Amino acid sequence: MDFAYLDLANILILALAGLIAGTVNAVAGGGTFFTFSALVFVGIPPVAANATSAVALTPSNLSSVAAYLPEIRLHWRRYAALGIASAIGGYLGAQLLLATPAKAFVALVPWFLAFATILFAVSPLLRKAIDRFSHGPGTPTRRIAGIAMQFIVSIYGGYFGAGMGIIMLAALSVAEGEDYHFINAAKNICASLIQIFALISFLSSGIVQWPAGLVAGVGSVIGGYYGVALARRVPASVMRWFVVAVGTLLTLRFALS
Repeated sequence: MDFAYLDLANILILALAGLIAGTVNAVAGGGTFFTFSALVFVGIPPVAANATSAVALTPSNLSSVAAYLPEIRLHWRRYAALGIASAIGGYLGAQLLLATPAKAFVALVPWFLAFATILFAVSPLLRKAIDRFSHGPGTPTRRIAGIAMQFIVSIYGGYFGAGMGIIMLAALSVAEGEDYHFINAAKNICASLIQIFALISFLSSGIVQWPAGLVAGVGSVIGGYYGVALARRVPASVMRWFVVAVGTLLTLRFALS
């Protein structure tokens, strides 16, 4: 395995990408935009970059979970079914990624990025539509629908992951309503499980670029923990439009490359 790409400049790029990714994941989701793109920029092939991005972001999600421990202690029973759906879906998505030819995955990347970016942009409208056409939060029907949506999102998250945070927030709002910190804590738990179980697949494949993943992971842990404090202060719309702007630029970059 060639680690020649890890010169000082690329180490700084990866660490900064991890820091930003951990922060935005703690607030609203979208960190994969930054780590995946940085890993490709320093020379890692896209499929390996995707797997390595999962390695880098798993610690940040766990640190965000730690920052939300008060909410988790209070509501842990309500998170259980969502967690199981996330674990199974994350594993299946990673298996699907490993079965995808590299050229096919490269061709899909701009479409995934465009999909995630559009989703970020329209997420307020999506959540309003969910509230308009569904019954009150917390009902058995809505919780079952939310778990089913979470399972589907988890497959996507194990496969690629960009934008899965905002989709999870929408799915969780179906099941549990508009308590932002409750559903954001649930999002971080589910994202952690998706990536942990995806890693089970990736580790056996040998495609993870460990040095790069560890560098980005250190930055993501710092961003993930302190990003929760930011989430309590900064409007989610501010972070969302920041991610939309970055996602648009990255979509164009990968589409034109």
